[in-house]
Amino acid sequence: MRKKLIVGNWKMYNNTHKASLLLHALSEKVKTYRSVDVVLCPNLLSLQSLSLQVNHRQFRLGAQNCYWRDEGAFTGEVAAEMLRGVADYVIVGHSERRHIFHETERDIRQKVQAVLRNGMRPILCVGETANERTDGETVEVVRDQLTSGLANVTSEEMSNVAVAYEPVWAIGTGNVPTAEDVQVVEKALRKQISALYGKKAAEDVRFLYGGSVDATNAGGFLATKGVDGLLVGGASLKPDDFAAIVKEAGTQKKQAK
Repeated sequence: MRKKLIVGNWKMYNNTHKASLLLHALSEKVKTYRSVDVVLCPNLLSLQSLSLQVNHRQFRLGAQNCYWRDEGAFTGEVAAEMLRGVADYVIVGHSERRHIFHETERDIRQKVQAVLRNGMRPILCVGETANERTDGETVEVVRDQLTSGLANVTSEEMSNVAVAYEPVWAIGTGNVPTAEDVQVVEKALRKQISALYGKKAAEDVRFLYGGSVDATNAGGFLATKGVDGLLVGGASLKPDDFAAIVKEAGTQKKQAK
């Protein structure tokens, strides 16, 4: 059985003080379920202080980004090596990194390797734009992003990788794909992973959906066969909503591989 994974991406919200208050509110409202891993991804400035405050039996911490070099003259960057012992997960290749900051496929696969090299778990994000969806290129786009992002990752390392499908056109828009749309992508990506790394790797990888996830639609996505969790944006900043999403994950029956 694959354990559910709920990831809250706080993006560029909350200074250190507000982040601490949010964590406190979440700790009071979010219940712990043995079948669910809950990961909070605050901004990098808040990550260190929250690592001292968080109940690690209730939440894991993740970073929203990192640089792939372990050290060097790279002003303003934070290396994956610097996150060791603070973060357990790192989001890699988020659409905002790809489209706002113009990260390349080479950047993304090197970050995936750096995260694994430093003992953390990458959450590799893939997703198509509205134009690519209209042109019927969804599967080709996400499959290419997956293959590139996982280049040089070994079969043994795949058990530490999660893949998040976050269609660019859905993020922050309130528009979401159907369960059938998500399942088409899930099946295509597991098939690709199986071809690259074998059937067991494809079965073990946790597949997440992200893109305008909220407390009203989370249950439908979590009930979709093959979906193991959610990458939550705005709703992760609202304690009641995020608690409801985690509860939905914790009270649904586990899916078989």
